[in-house]
Amino acid sequence: MLLPRLLNLYKIMKRGLIKSPKEIELIAEGGAVLHGILRKTAALVQPGISAWELNEFAEQEIYAAGGRPSFKNYGGKKNPFPAGLCTSINDVVVHGIPSKTDMLKAGDIIGLDIGMEYKKLYTDTALTVAVGQVSAKAQKLMNTAKQCLNASIAAARPGNRTGDIGHVIQSIAEAAGFSVVRDLVGHGVGYDVHEDPAVPCYGKPGTGDLLKPGMVIAIEPMLTAGEFALIFDQDGWTIRTKDGSLSAHFEHTIAITQNGSRILT
Repeated sequence: MLLPRLLNLYKIMKRGLIKSPKEIELIAEGGAVLHGILRKTAALVQPGISAWELNEFAEQEIYAAGGRPSFKNYGGKKNPFPAGLCTSINDVVVHGIPSKTDMLKAGDIIGLDIGMEYKKLYTDTALTVAVGQVSAKAQKLMNTAKQCLNASIAAARPGNRTGDIGHVIQSIAEAAGFSVVRDLVGHGVGYDVHEDPAVPCYGKPGTGDLLKPGMVIAIEPMLTAGEFALIFDQDGWTIRTKDGSLSAHFEHTIAITQNGSRILT
């Protein structure tokens, strides 16, 4: 289940959105562009740079490529998300708002989550990177989250269900001594920022929505080094671990194909 406040954020999710082969090719085109932008943004991460500078760079790159930052101004009119890049530092799981006062320090880890509308179709991708040298536990957390993403993509094939994806993520994470977030999910994507089906980070094999060719989904393992309980900051967006433990987040937009899955970002 989503946190109550998130129900409004994801209220536009819809059912039965199978993309055509042409649409998937356009999504892949935009996804390749977004992948490059995220990698270039991640390469700027170093001690002394601000989260605001990372966002400014990412937004400029998106506009230069002919896209639109899909996270910017997303959400309700009373409190839209103000940036194109989510910058989630240390105990922030997702939706960190970039700030000039968020100066990165050696030993931090930062999640970079970015979305783009390109030729009227959407992609979404994320990774977590180290700021300088980090602790062995932080590195293990990031490595495990990335392993969860790769393994769960392999499980995303026709005939499987979203519970199979979640089960893979949960099994790998917990075997490594980490927790998976329960109140946030991956999601369908393509016609909009968030679509059905929901793709949890935990689950039982053979349960959940059936995966069919033509589906485009964002799989996003979100792991914590401690417990999985979450809290909101007063800004209404930033979501942290309740116990202050580190969190890591990786994400790809993929298409379900006749033979398995295809990474689009």
